Amino acid sequence: MARVLVADDDADIRDLVAFKLTQSGHEVTAVEDGMAALKAAREQPVDLALLDIRMPGMSGLDVCRELRAAAETATLPVIMITARSQEGDVEVGFAAGADDYIIKPFSPRELSSRVTAVLSRAER
Repeated sequence: MARVLVADDDADIRDLVAFKLTQSGHEVTAVEDGMAALKAAREQPVDLALLDIRMPGMSGLDVCRELRAAAETATLPVIMITARSQEGDVEVGFAAGADDYIIKPFSPRELSSRVTAVLSRAER
């Protein structure tokens, strides 16, 4: 399956996402903040990044912008995960370069479906 980077400062959410994706056959690297996510994406290639928007230090939006700005990660699919569900928040996520947006709380089935859809689009 795919190599997936998960960045969320909430350990429970991070563990749930990593568990569900591992169950689905993906190889998961889980980190707790934006700087660690950027470092991980640069050091070991991944097929998809799931980024929480609100993390200490560097937000998921900032990580997404940095990934888009670098040639080696410019086309990396990114899904934002957040509790912020206002229309403006979603627009900001897409403007930063996100491919999809998952709003907390979410079901593990929704997570799996969105990951599969984004990975399928990326293969085309």
